[in-house]
Amino acid sequence: MKEEVFALVDCNSFYCSCERVFDPSLEKRPVIVLSNNDGCAVARTDEAKALGIGMGDPYFKIKELCKKNKVAVFSSNYTLYGDMSRRVMTILSEFTPEMEVYSIDEAFLSLSGFSAKDLTRYGQEIKNIVRQMTGVPVSVGIAKTKVLAKVANKLAKKNKTEYSGVFNLCEEKDIENSLKNFPVRDLWGVGRQSVKKLALQNIFTAGQLRDANEKVIQKILTIQGRRIIKELRGESCLNLQLIDADKKQIVSSRSFGRSVYKIEELRESIANHITTAAEKLRQQESLTRSIIVFVQTNPFKNVPQYYNSGFVNLMSGTAVTSKMIRHAFNVLDQIYKEGFEYKKCGVMLVDLFPKVNSQMDMFGLSDSITDMHRMEVVDRINAFHGKGAIKPGACGTNQFWQMLSQMKSPCYTTRWSELLGVG
Repeated sequence: MKEEVFALVDCNSFYCSCERVFDPSLEKRPVIVLSNNDGCAVARTDEAKALGIGMGDPYFKIKELCKKNKVAVFSSNYTLYGDMSRRVMTILSEFTPEMEVYSIDEAFLSLSGFSAKDLTRYGQEIKNIVRQMTGVPVSVGIAKTKVLAKVANKLAKKNKTEYSGVFNLCEEKDIENSLKNFPVRDLWGVGRQSVKKLALQNIFTAGQLRDANEKVIQKILTIQGRRIIKELRGESCLNLQLIDADKKQIVSSRSFGRSVYKIEELRESIANHITTAAEKLRQQESLTRSIIVFVQTNPFKNVPQYYNSGFVNLMSGTAVTSKMIRHAFNVLDQIYKEGFEYKKCGVMLVDLFPKVNSQMDMFGLSDSITDMHRMEVVDRINAFHGKGAIKPGACGTNQFWQMLSQMKSPCYTTRWSELLGVG
């Protein structure tokens, strides 16, 4: 039986790195990327961290600091980041027959059976090729379990000079030295509440957790805690997820760039959210039997507060955007109240099930072949020409309620009109 070996490849300050790829002048400059509506810092380069900018810091609080230190500030450009992620993952898939895309900027690679290779050198090759082909810097952690690979990756990032972005944590002496000072709060799968519970047991480092009594830890952190201990001891318990599991629910919501009062504007927003959620639903070849719609005011503003939600249960599942918009509008009509300053709305598709399990009904409410073919054509056109090339008229054209993105960079890789020019 072959010994398990994993490599965790993680992009460094991914959103910021994507911005740097297309503007070399940012290379040594502090860079941050803000959340939706330019609210908080969600990505920071090392230079920005050195200035004291923390993850989640509200932009209005650090605006003067950024201006004083010439920090490059960007609104989130998810179209660009998503496409750059696809390019990185495509390259990584060439290095192994088995890979789990863990998030937009992380992937686990199976290196089992690569014993003839120098794994540290192979990690350097992965790092160099990704940087050469995409411009995105990555760190690589190598170990015999996924939890240890996460530890190795964090140490590779923290000690870039010492490890040159790659840390091989397969040797027992390296594991021992690394875990004895590694904070338990930085372990994969250990949340804030778990850290507090472990502190009551005088467990503050990964090494102390590894040496703890499995049964005691299971009572505190459930079976997940016991698996983490086994992984820290070099026993692989977490396999690669080679196939993405279908989502059990799909949510689409977003805060508005300005306050919204009229139901007509809420309708446009709800229609756009339904359109986005329905496309994701069809991508995983599922149908939904229930749609939830919600609206809310700004809880952080001194105005009259209102939150409400409603739902509709469908006799037969559907994945047809127009049907779902019609049902969502009926729910919105029931929960909307005049006179409130709305800040956010959204939809949630629940009770999802595979399309192949759908059944015909005697009332003709199920999706027809014509409905499904029409949705297929729309999805293909949008995939080729870009998101939103074709959309329902209910989505509107002005959309002045959309979120703020005042510092958004161009979509360099996905729109002809925004391709980077030279000369």
